[in-house]
Amino acid sequence: QVQLVESGGGLVRPGGSLNLSCVASGSNLSAWGMGWHRQTPGKDREWVAIIDSRGRPTYQDFVEGRFTISRDNSKNTLYLQMSSLKPGDTAVYYCNAAFYTQHAWGQGTQVTVSS
Repeated sequence: QVQLVESGGGLVRPGGSLNLSCVASGSNLSAWGMGWHRQTPGKDREWVAIIDSRGRPTYQDFVEGRFTISRDNSKNTLYLQMSSLKPGDTAVYYCNAAFYTQHAWGQGTQVTVSS
């Protein structure tokens, strides 16, 4: 069974940067689509960025060129580089992966942007 584990969350000041990682185990995910979602308590989860098996990224408009999603298939790892962070970016960030009917989610990592 595929397992995803996020890391890299924490407290950062507005305008700062943070890098998230998601390590997969249990299967090689080179053929899977992967992405990042985020959720604030009491609100719906929203997708942030996705990347297909060929490394082609797609972003939500609110990223505003501030985030970069990437993957290293040799390491079975997904990344999210975050810069120019705003208080509105505060959320639990989740890694996910999908391949046809197969789906996997990580446990989430907290990102807090505050002065």
